[in-house]
Amino acid sequence: MAEELLINITPMECRVALIENGTVNELFVERTAKRGLVGNIYNGKIVRVLPGMQAAFVDIGQSRTAFLHINDMVWPRAQTAPNIFEMLHPGQVVLVQVMKDMLGTKGARLTTDLSIPSRYLVFMPFGNHTGVSQKIEQEAERDRLREMIDRLQAEHQLPGSVIVRTAAEGVTEQALSQDMAYLAKLWKFIQKNQKEVEATALIFEELPLPERVIRDLANSETHKIYVDSREIFTKLQDFVEKFVPTMQGRLNHYPGEKPLFELYNVEDDIQKALRTRVDLKSGGYLMIDQTEAMTTIDVNTGSYVGGRTLEDTVFKTNLEATQIIVRQLRLRNLGGIIIIDFIDMQEQAHRDEVMRLLEKMLERDHAKTKITQVSELGLVEMTRKRTRESLEHLLCESCPTCQGRGYVKTAETVCYEIFREIMRFARAYQSQHAYTIVAHPMVIDRLLTSEASAVADLEHFIDRVIKFQVENLYTQEQYDIILS
Repeated sequence: MAEELLINITPMECRVALIENGTVNELFVERTAKRGLVGNIYNGKIVRVLPGMQAAFVDIGQSRTAFLHINDMVWPRAQTAPNIFEMLHPGQVVLVQVMKDMLGTKGARLTTDLSIPSRYLVFMPFGNHTGVSQKIEQEAERDRLREMIDRLQAEHQLPGSVIVRTAAEGVTEQALSQDMAYLAKLWKFIQKNQKEVEATALIFEELPLPERVIRDLANSETHKIYVDSREIFTKLQDFVEKFVPTMQGRLNHYPGEKPLFELYNVEDDIQKALRTRVDLKSGGYLMIDQTEAMTTIDVNTGSYVGGRTLEDTVFKTNLEATQIIVRQLRLRNLGGIIIIDFIDMQEQAHRDEVMRLLEKMLERDHAKTKITQVSELGLVEMTRKRTRESLEHLLCESCPTCQGRGYVKTAETVCYEIFREIMRFARAYQSQHAYTIVAHPMVIDRLLTSEASAVADLEHFIDRVIKFQVENLYTQEQYDIILS
């Protein structure tokens, strides 16, 4: 599959789009003022230990304290998990790494089991085994890599363990040795910094987004990498020459007048990825609802009637939806629990085919996914590892009018709330003053038209005059009742 990486740079943010066969499948955004923390290593100070949760809150110098669970800590694995208070106490300084960014109201998730990546390897200073990516399937190649890593690790006196990444398949010993030397030098730097800096201080910062994406995503299928900033292009040339020499001939500066993301329709895809409804080419559509607890995806046939039978129509819609669902999971960076409600299929062969396609499409996802089960109701339950905020949470905020509910009270409902409030006022205050209702134009319009008789009855009942005042700045749910 042909891949391209588009790197768009502005002073405010960096955006990277992964294009597969001409289609945008993943988007990464890093804003200058709010760079992500994943991969950063800190000297953290324990603020509070929670024995009941087997966890601790850790101050790493951010706006919210971070969270460290016992399962994310290093201890001799031969023994059973110790109690958290046996390992940590308030005021203690620990070396920690961010494994999940702050999400919503939650602080960053930490680990003491450090993991430091390079182009071909992942160095784990406190690990105890050599591993090879499961995506490298040839046993002979796996043995070759293990043998080389064991030898190189001893040569460079690198402690802990090393995991061989998928990108290392077929690379030379010289390339792996350069990677190992880089990791050894970096580990010495981290150890030196740890001793010199104070608690709650940053020790090592992960690479900026452009370098990180090239290190992690560029592979043999990446045909072109386009960068629309001359300055960043020059920096990336140096980075590629040192760490990813296979990409030297594929890195290009894009000087065109038309914005790079517009050229590839990325901007349109971003806007579509923020909508709840996703239309399918066949006429069917998806409804994607993201909540704090989970994401639900509902598949509908819509106007599609192209099958010979209803079962055939449903099967074809589900097949098309499967491909779009996986693309949307990646593009929107949806994580956590995901429930997919495919249209009911009667034939078991059709259900099996849809599940096979879903599993095949998920193989290209860089995030870890797992299909847990198909429920009795036919719902596909799966999880997708969440390490950064979704596209919606990154680019949007809750609507100030509906407070994120996705709907507002009707003008009719607000009118009746106003009536009840006026009756409550009339009982509570024995005043002869008139009442002035200040509200949104739609509410005032309804009070003066379809609710006019109800207003007249209310005036007679409370023996007060009711006046009206339009306030264009109010939302439809806002109103005030003023004694005048």
